[in-house]
Amino acid sequence: MTLTEIQIKKIEQHVSAFKDTPGALLPLMHAIQDDLGYVPEDSYPIISKAYNLSIAEIHGFVTFYHHFRTHPVGKNILQVCRAESCQAMGGDEIEMYCKNTLGIDYHQTTDDNAITLEPIYCLGNCACSPAVMINDNVIGRVSKKKIDDIIQMTKEKS
Repeated sequence: MTLTEIQIKKIEQHVSAFKDTPGALLPLMHAIQDDLGYVPEDSYPIISKAYNLSIAEIHGFVTFYHHFRTHPVGKNILQVCRAESCQAMGGDEIEMYCKNTLGIDYHQTTDDNAITLEPIYCLGNCACSPAVMINDNVIGRVSKKKIDDIIQMTKEKS
């Protein structure tokens, strides 16, 4: 996927904004993903040149952190908690229900571009396991009915 001129300008602005910040790579990647929705692999040469790092180092950094995505996502991101507490409280069943209902696997997006499904490895909501997060909203004690409600809500918003 080739970057648009607008995306290149945005990336260059972020690179410039963090250029003199110690430990800039982490906030830089967050800024790019917050702005574009992902960290495009085509941005690596721009970052590499500005920070005197190899493209392999940039790739290693981005792929080390589960939070960063290297591909565009849907309008909504549904994250299913995969931590021990959620698994013990039925998270595996919720995971399979989400995959079957949406017809996608993790890191995939529905055909209508409404939902991208992603795993997450702790939402800090263990007392209310199993939990999911839709965009920035954490939902605990998730059931199949709650998943259906989440999916319906995203379709109504789209």
